[in-house]
Amino acid sequence: MNNEETIISTIRQELDIIRSTRAQVMSQQEPTGENLFLAWGYPTAIVLFLEFLALQIWNEDWCSWLWVGIPLIGTPLMAYFLNEDYERTGRRTLEQNIILVMWIFIGFASCVGGAAMGFIGVFPLCYCAYQGLLIGFGCFMTGIILHFRPNIICGIIASFLSVIPLFLQGDLWPWQLLVASIISVVALIIPGHLFHNYVKNYESI
Repeated sequence: MNNEETIISTIRQELDIIRSTRAQVMSQQEPTGENLFLAWGYPTAIVLFLEFLALQIWNEDWCSWLWVGIPLIGTPLMAYFLNEDYERTGRRTLEQNIILVMWIFIGFASCVGGAAMGFIGVFPLCYCAYQGLLIGFGCFMTGIILHFRPNIICGIIASFLSVIPLFLQGDLWPWQLLVASIISVVALIIPGHLFHNYVKNYESI
């Protein structure tokens, strides 16, 4: 009987070691940042769509500056979700820091580029294409860093779609904003939800 209890105790200890080792490995490999794409996708798509509607309704100069809300909303959300991941996992990976810095830079480039284009008078000509290319690039690079293929594919598609606004000039300019909003859905919201589900499924293993 003692031998049986000893064997059972040994088996339990070995199982505990296996569970502990597996949990440690899973923690080290746990994908994080499932909300990062959505943190930029929804503000970008919604703000650009509202700007499109505002121009259709009022057609005032102030409507063209609503895009400033994108980096003002997206950057704090990005920082918040990265901090949430850090509190959950107890660490901040190099990949997370790179993604945060990259998106802050994209937001900064969006603001500076938009202001510069407005100052020299070419804002209606190429800003939406510029914005779409930035979003596509950010989506693509985020997918590369996180090794998530849907984001890579959607980033490439968005980069190609960013050419469309260049053909919508003159009276058709407001429709550039609608195209840019669609690009945001393709580049960020769709892959964002796919990655969110992927991380949730991973955590349930």
